[in-house]
Amino acid sequence: MSPSEVGALARLRATNRRAVMRALTQHGPSSRADLARRTGLSPTTVSGIVRDLLADGVLSQQDERGRPHKGGSGRPPRLLTLSAQRGAVAGIDIGHRHVRVAVADHVGRIAHELERRVDSDERGPRTMDVACELLDEALAAADAGALTAVGLSVPAPIDRRSARISTGILPGWRGVVPVEDLAARVNVPVMADNDANLGALAEVHHGAARRSQHVVYLKLASGVGAGLVIGRQVFRGATGHAGEIGHVRVQEHGTVCRCGSRGCLETEVSVPRLIELLQPAYDLPLDVDTVRALERDGDAGVRRVLEDAGATVGRVVADLCNAVNPSLVVVGGPFGGSTALHRGLQAALDRYAQPDIAHAVSIVPGELGTEAQVRGAIALALAGLIQQRDAAPIG
Repeated sequence: MSPSEVGALARLRATNRRAVMRALTQHGPSSRADLARRTGLSPTTVSGIVRDLLADGVLSQQDERGRPHKGGSGRPPRLLTLSAQRGAVAGIDIGHRHVRVAVADHVGRIAHELERRVDSDERGPRTMDVACELLDEALAAADAGALTAVGLSVPAPIDRRSARISTGILPGWRGVVPVEDLAARVNVPVMADNDANLGALAEVHHGAARRSQHVVYLKLASGVGAGLVIGRQVFRGATGHAGEIGHVRVQEHGTVCRCGSRGCLETEVSVPRLIELLQPAYDLPLDVDTVRALERDGDAGVRRVLEDAGATVGRVVADLCNAVNPSLVVVGGPFGGSTALHRGLQAALDRYAQPDIAHAVSIVPGELGTEAQVRGAIALALAGLIQQRDAAPIG
């Protein structure tokens, strides 16, 4: 075999190893058969790669067993996972009223997490100061080794061309480049995306959408957004603004929105707006926990407002479903598990979506709750490490 052929073979083996490691990072513990299906490599090739990675200590074999493919009756396969390497990644979730930071190992297991309440909308650089303070505290408490990458979730679209936040949704962030700002502070690679996309990423990898290919993830919180997943990949659109349903106009002469328009969906169904609508009818101060408790107790007013909110969201989501034809709508945010909200959402889908499309869609609450965005940010950081590894020279 000539030297050039030897080199080509070595590069092919390295590329195949990366494909297997990428599949394990994205999908978690997997059998050899799972890896063959996800990478497109032959079972023989996967077995050889797994043997070498086990010998190198890069992979480990779990004691638990998976399920036979397609429910077969054969012996359950042993599951493989990436061995935890020294070093940490971090996920930072910036919400409109909070900053949450989690430090994890290179398998995505969270070692320590912190949160602080803060008005993030007013001043981007100050919010970054808070995030870095929490990151330092979390790294010290986790004792997970040196930081290698950070994923950042922000509650606004990031322009894919300039990496800037250019909308009026976060007035104190206009013109800020979150990736550059944070990378200059932490001196490691930083990847950023909006909160709905990262909530979708987390639910696909770790939550309610683990077995789904085409998903709409709704985040109903201080803002309203949608993360679109097509073929298990987050779809961001040409400029990164895909899924901005919170700023679809639903009332022609409605309340002025922070985006500069009026009558946006967000002004009708955001969590603060729903609490504002309910408060005059109750003597006690309302918050998210109180409203959820009232719904569980069968309170008619709370159920009516949440069902109406679901119907309003559902009218917009029906059009979205007509366009992308998902099999699953995952509802995240503080009221993601609300039965009344789901009822209104389902009724609107049944009425406004094409019958075959509505029939194909299931509506489920998110499984990760308030953890969705920070878990998605960690997944984004790990994906960034894989991209760096893929871009490294192959010897």
